[in-house]
Amino acid sequence: MKITVLGAGSWGTTLALLLYSARHDVTLWTYKPEHAIMMKENRRNDEFLPGIPLPNDLAITSVLPDSVSGSEMIVSATPTQFVRSVFEQLSDIDLGQQVIVNVAKGVENDTLMTISEIIEDCCPSVKPSKQSILSGPSHAEEVSRNIPTAVVAASPSLETAKIVQKTFLTPYFRVYASKDLRGVELGGALKNVIAIAAGIADGIGFGDNTKAALLTRGIVEITRLGVAMGADPGSFSGLSGIGDLIVTCTSKHSRNRFVGQEIGKGRKLDDIIREMVMVAEGVATAESVYQLSSDYDIDMPIAKEVYSMLFEGKDPHQATEELMTRDVKIEM
Repeated sequence: MKITVLGAGSWGTTLALLLYSARHDVTLWTYKPEHAIMMKENRRNDEFLPGIPLPNDLAITSVLPDSVSGSEMIVSATPTQFVRSVFEQLSDIDLGQQVIVNVAKGVENDTLMTISEIIEDCCPSVKPSKQSILSGPSHAEEVSRNIPTAVVAASPSLETAKIVQKTFLTPYFRVYASKDLRGVELGGALKNVIAIAAGIADGIGFGDNTKAALLTRGIVEITRLGVAMGADPGSFSGLSGIGDLIVTCTSKHSRNRFVGQEIGKGRKLDDIIREMVMVAEGVATAESVYQLSSDYDIDMPIAKEVYSMLFEGKDPHQATEELMTRDVKIEM
């Protein structure tokens, strides 16, 4: 299959290599011409995926329309807040036959759209039945080294989900199929906000009890909002829900956890982001989730405190105290 991967960050590059290893014809697109030249010359992506060689016949380009010409599948690995600017450049191209696979995890700030909604908004030719998402506990640093990983491919069309499943399947990358596109999209996006909270707890110096409480109550918040937005509650017990939540809240590779950890140590958000090469999607998503919880009238105390710490300068110790001293509840 001829496949284009849009976005040459760590995850996009990793998936391009995975698809290449599965014997597909792969083109990797980056928005920076100088980045494309560097990767072509060095056959490496040292900025985002150091130490991993790029095969000589893996195509690399910075010309967007040409990159998707003739492709049967487009993999969107562009960070959420840049998806619109990329697909607006493809709005005049007929993408009606291509399978579109999103692998980013977020909700657009201004519109509160999920990525599948952004793509449909920008490209009228895209068929909803051809849209899909690939999500789950899958750090690029591990997948790029063939460490066993399991994810889920979701689409409104089970046929499309199975096409994505078969396309990405390798002996070290196991793919399940789902029809709950909305649930898998939201599970991947919302868990990043909880991961920031987990990182803050680590930065403060709290322990395993705190982390377990955040994960458990965090998935409750995620499920509340997801169900209100039309998702299947079962999806949040799967790989894109609790699975992705566990790895993002605990892993040394998690950029969202790292941001939270630095906040917990007392650093300012702007200083942390300025020093990061890769995008922590949960920062922008925290703004979207704050607005969505208000719009849907959903109680999300952890997400609310994360927003307050990131954007209102609230002291993490005060936020913790307010979480712990809320009115007592019945668990289920």
